[in-house]
Amino acid sequence: MIVKLFFHNLKFNTMLTQNLKSLCALLAVGSLLSSCTVVRQGEVGVKRTLGKYSDKVYTSGLRTYNPFVATIVKVPVRTNNLEVQLDIPSKEGLTIRSEVSILYNVNPKQVPDVLRNIGPDYEGTIILPVFRSAVADVSAKFFAKDMHTGNRTDIEKSIRDLMMETVKDKGIVIENVLLKSIQLPRSLSKAIEEKLEAEQQAMRMEFVLQQARREAERKLIEAEGVSKSNAAISAGLTDKVLQFKQIEAWLKLSESPNAKVIITPNNVPMMLNPEINAAPAILKPNQ
Repeated sequence: MIVKLFFHNLKFNTMLTQNLKSLCALLAVGSLLSSCTVVRQGEVGVKRTLGKYSDKVYTSGLRTYNPFVATIVKVPVRTNNLEVQLDIPSKEGLTIRSEVSILYNVNPKQVPDVLRNIGPDYEGTIILPVFRSAVADVSAKFFAKDMHTGNRTDIEKSIRDLMMETVKDKGIVIENVLLKSIQLPRSLSKAIEEKLEAEQQAMRMEFVLQQARREAERKLIEAEGVSKSNAAISAGLTDKVLQFKQIEAWLKLSESPNAKVIITPNNVPMMLNPEINAAPAILKPNQ
């Protein structure tokens, strides 16, 4: 009985030892897996050991660390799009609802300083407050209608430049600021539409007036040409030329097969009869 109990305890201890080994192996594998991380393309990693950030920047690849005292904080360094909806004040005191995109990136070499001085939430800590301040300063210098015209590009550039003055030394680069949608007050939108319509009507009227002026100039030039032509013809018409032209006309009429009456300059009609091959008869006034 004692021997059987001994072997039973020995078997139990052996199974317990094997289970402990298996558990230790699992803990070792788990610890090994938890101490690895992958830094992807477009981001960098910075090791934080006991709350202190390292100056070394890890690029893409598999990185290891001690999970009990350290971790690797990953920060995207590609272009990020931060969309904001806010009310923009205009020069005349109106409030314009706008949707804005802020395109920015973090300088990879300055990521440790960004984490130390600003923290992981750099969007809410510095980018958004700086943007709201810059957009208020810039938009207050422009009228509301300017945000619907070519001045929009100037507004975007001014906001971007003003933001860069604040964040350029903090490791953040503002690439661009885009005013994607501008919602003007209804009364102002209607006034702008009416103004644009009036301008278009004025342009159409100006076009009609230009056409009328050009047509009048054309007729004047044409009349001057006709007048000069008539003056040239009149200067060359003498009595003999007129008499010769008159004779030519009579000869052409006499060749016609129809009967006709021709009134001569001395009021003496001539009767031409195509059926009689004779000289034309001259009718006296008393006949």
